[in-house]
Amino acid sequence: MKKTIVRAVLTTTMLFSMVLGQNVITNAAAVTPSAIATAKPAATPAPIMRDNLSKYGLKKDLELPVTVTAGGLSYTLEKFMIYDFKSKDAQNLVEQFKYDSFGGMVSNPKHFIWTKITIKNNSNKIVKRSLNDQKEKWSLTLSSSGGRIDAIWPKANVGKLNNKDAFYYYSLKPGEQLTTYQAFLYDQDFKYLVIRLFHEGGFDEKFVVNSQE
Repeated sequence: MKKTIVRAVLTTTMLFSMVLGQNVITNAAAVTPSAIATAKPAATPAPIMRDNLSKYGLKKDLELPVTVTAGGLSYTLEKFMIYDFKSKDAQNLVEQFKYDSFGGMVSNPKHFIWTKITIKNNSNKIVKRSLNDQKEKWSLTLSSSGGRIDAIWPKANVGKLNNKDAFYYYSLKPGEQLTTYQAFLYDQDFKYLVIRLFHEGGFDEKFVVNSQE
């Protein structure tokens, strides 16, 4: 009787092993060379183009984004693109946002500069640009020979507050931030790029590109 039981257990074990073996073979067969060949690797995200400074002979010392902070306000330059003013890219933006083709300091621009920025209010007071408070808080400079670029304002967004496409006015409560776009005109050569921030008696500056002069 005992021999019969042992024989039955052995037979069951052998059958179970055979089934397991067939399953492994079947699964392995499913992974054919052709299946491996057609399997596509995960796509690598394209790098974000944050500037075209090298096109104008400028070698960066700092990679964007770059942040300056003063008086409870921080300004981050996320993107800095230079276009010939008469180019299609520049004129599309001029038309879209109703920019003037001249500024307060630049009457005959050679270049249209498009920036993406983030400003954040780290103070305990409201920070704003309004009809009654248009004092510039930051500046971008590209040359020592009158090379401060001229900010221009999108007439398409007059009266709109904290517009994320191209700001005209903004008002930030304590702890609030805004990511948006700002345009400039420029008519000089490119020598360096420095960001300066003046706010509430504070000052900060960073050279994205040190002087090429």
